[in-house]
Amino acid sequence: MENTLYTSYDMNGIALENRFLMAPMTRSRATQPGDVPNQLMATYYGQRASAGIIITEATQVSMQGMGYAKTPGIFTQEQIDGWKLTTDQVHKKGSKIFLQLWHVGRVSSSQVNGLQPIGPSAVTAKETNVYIFDGAPNGDATFIPVEEPREMNQDDINQVIEEFRIGAKNAIEAGFDGVEIHGANGYLIDQFLRSNSNLRTDDYGGTKEKRTRLLTEITEAVVNEIGADRTGVRLSPFISFKDMSDPEMLETIMIASRQLEKIGVTYIHLCEADWADAPDIPVEFRKELRSTFNNTIIATGNKTPEQAEELLQHNWVDLIGFGRKFLTNPDYPQRVKLNASMNEISDNHTLFGGGDARGYTDYPFLEE
Repeated sequence: MENTLYTSYDMNGIALENRFLMAPMTRSRATQPGDVPNQLMATYYGQRASAGIIITEATQVSMQGMGYAKTPGIFTQEQIDGWKLTTDQVHKKGSKIFLQLWHVGRVSSSQVNGLQPIGPSAVTAKETNVYIFDGAPNGDATFIPVEEPREMNQDDINQVIEEFRIGAKNAIEAGFDGVEIHGANGYLIDQFLRSNSNLRTDDYGGTKEKRTRLLTEITEAVVNEIGADRTGVRLSPFISFKDMSDPEMLETIMIASRQLEKIGVTYIHLCEADWADAPDIPVEFRKELRSTFNNTIIATGNKTPEQAEELLQHNWVDLIGFGRKFLTNPDYPQRVKLNASMNEISDNHTLFGGGDARGYTDYPFLEE
């Protein structure tokens, strides 16, 4: 097997040392009050800077955009300054890092942020939970159902577009190499893309083309602020959890991809299903996306190194995202190269918001 994963890559002018991408993973370690990134988070990301590029955990662009407790923000000066700790660490170790900009839309509860959720339509996501921390044993997160969202009006839409623009501006101030617009996994932009969650009949709904309008307008605002070379977009055409099943989604994604190609964003990041019996992504979809979108394509979804090599060697994607393996193995690229044993998750209680180093920055390196 070749080692394409270890070759360098020019991502539209951003030089990456290898094709390993550390995927965004929510960990809920932000300092309270204020949802402020901190030194512990900087240590965590710095430990994993052997990845060619890191995409941070999802980061809310406003209080309204927050759906889970202790997730970081990028809309206050304190948050900007907190993120500088992380970008400094990652850059000192020679890697690149993008901030993932996030608005959860209807996937929230007033118990999280004191606000009624908003969304494209007043449709509650069925069988969908978020979490808070309410003193449960072991510091565990307590999962609660989402609440009915308020349908967004034009002022709400304009506000969200502006929040993404400001978030991108703040991310560059914090030292990030760019931003990733989170348009996946059932959150706000994804809610607008899908026919079952978007029941609007105005310019933002009713047809596949209109359902892509919010994504396009947010992306244009971000690109106008920080440049297309610093802007990526994450999409999840094959993921339907959070009550997001939509038979028109693949066609919608291709329409969106053509628009993103025109705008010139630096990458499309596919969040692919990562459970054991998840469906394979059709080769025809990968070929069509490659012929539609000319810049970088990223695939993330519990890929093995062998699966990653196959995707890279067929030129269907350019970078491969790894999530859980980077979570437990800060030196994951080295372990793959040496065919070394891998750390496993030590305690599921520490995945979200333990607040300290346990299950976060205490996973050993090989040399240890």
